[in-house]
Amino acid sequence: MQDLKVLSPEEIKGLDEPRISPSQQQTDYSKKIYLESYGCQMNFADSEVVTSILMDQGYSTTSNIQEADTILLNTCAIRENAEQKIRHRLQSFKPLKAKNPHLTVGILGCMAERLKTKLLEEEKIVDLVAGPDAYRDLPRLLEEIEDGNKAVNVFLSREETYGNIEPVRLHTNGVTALVSIMRGCNNMCSFCVVPYTRGRERSRDLHSILKECSNLFDSGYREVTLLGQNVDSYHWQNPDTKETINFAQLLEKVAQLTPELRVRFSTSHPKDITDEVLHTMAAYDNICKNIHLPAQSGNNRILELMNRTYTREWYLERIKAIKRILGESCGISHDLIAGFCSETEEEHQDTLILLEEVKYDFGYMFSYSERPGTPAEKKLADDVPEEIKKRRLQEIIDLQRIHSAYRNQLMLGSIQRVLVEGDSKKSAAHHFGRTDNNKVVVFPKKEEMKGKFVDVKITHCTSGTLLGELIN
Repeated sequence: MQDLKVLSPEEIKGLDEPRISPSQQQTDYSKKIYLESYGCQMNFADSEVVTSILMDQGYSTTSNIQEADTILLNTCAIRENAEQKIRHRLQSFKPLKAKNPHLTVGILGCMAERLKTKLLEEEKIVDLVAGPDAYRDLPRLLEEIEDGNKAVNVFLSREETYGNIEPVRLHTNGVTALVSIMRGCNNMCSFCVVPYTRGRERSRDLHSILKECSNLFDSGYREVTLLGQNVDSYHWQNPDTKETINFAQLLEKVAQLTPELRVRFSTSHPKDITDEVLHTMAAYDNICKNIHLPAQSGNNRILELMNRTYTREWYLERIKAIKRILGESCGISHDLIAGFCSETEEEHQDTLILLEEVKYDFGYMFSYSERPGTPAEKKLADDVPEEIKKRRLQEIIDLQRIHSAYRNQLMLGSIQRVLVEGDSKKSAAHHFGRTDNNKVVVFPKKEEMKGKFVDVKITHCTSGTLLGELIN
């Protein structure tokens, strides 16, 4: 889970830094896998599926790259900078490869799907390339490499959801967990590679989702985040009864498992989030009042060029519905792109005005990065100079920082229900957790309370963090 704060350009770059899986309980297995994950939450959830598949076939994992037989990088292709980091990381493996000629290096995920066999040709160190729908095939691919061959599977499936695979929890605090409810995307935004790297939309069956959430609660987890590129378009039909389940109904069924399990979700699409979803959120105390609703731009012409399929007016109506049904305290966050193709200064100002109208709690902000193969790359000129992109991005970041501070100040003096996730990063004498509306709270530790719900009075704040004191 990401910290709540407005991202600076330096912090945005840091989103793509790897998180390395911890060592699992070691056995006498002969083959050890070292796995790094980059990019979005979906990639981290996928890495947990990959680990489960490989451990079931007799592999073990290690956090010591020096003892690994196989190095796997689960990659992101959403921005050029993300891909360049992977290429640099691959170069750092050359000494290891020279030391151990039998070392296998594999690329998984979106970059694998986008570049396919080019990775084998361009990056001579790569032995294995597997797309997001090919993870069940990894044991066979690794056997193929043992026979002296390179191995590739980038087939995109219309059915694969990995619904029957119990993920091995990595990077876990033992309190919060990611649960994938669907894969792929049908939206075809002109700037985005996801439909090409993750395929078409398909929803995971209801029963496997409920089972995974129930098992997590029984294992001590107290919060789940339901993941999808566009969760609001979740649609599953029971093959036996023909009953159909939409996202609002799924959300309700997860919430009904137990009131002691918090439920979050990400990401929503402005064209699909319905009042039914909002009323379901309002009806259950354990569904967190927090919505990530990417805007991407505040200008209608740019939204049309992006193929976002909604207008500024539609988006603002959805914001009003959220505040009307869930209240002004509901946390709302955004994605925004600065300097999209042909964006004028006046159109950039429309985005700043949108920020002023909504006053988001926080946001993820980027300058436009043209991705090969997308409709924008094929049909639109990336004609906004880099220095203008950077200046516009900084203006968005600066304004969001002001709004984040304002939204946090509104919570001063309030008592918030906080799920404790562990020790503060800066002090073992302090706990940290999150409020219902997804704000980070830090408070002095009186005893070990990880995994518990506590009441905290908010006494101070920064633009990114609430500070408080425990209430008995």
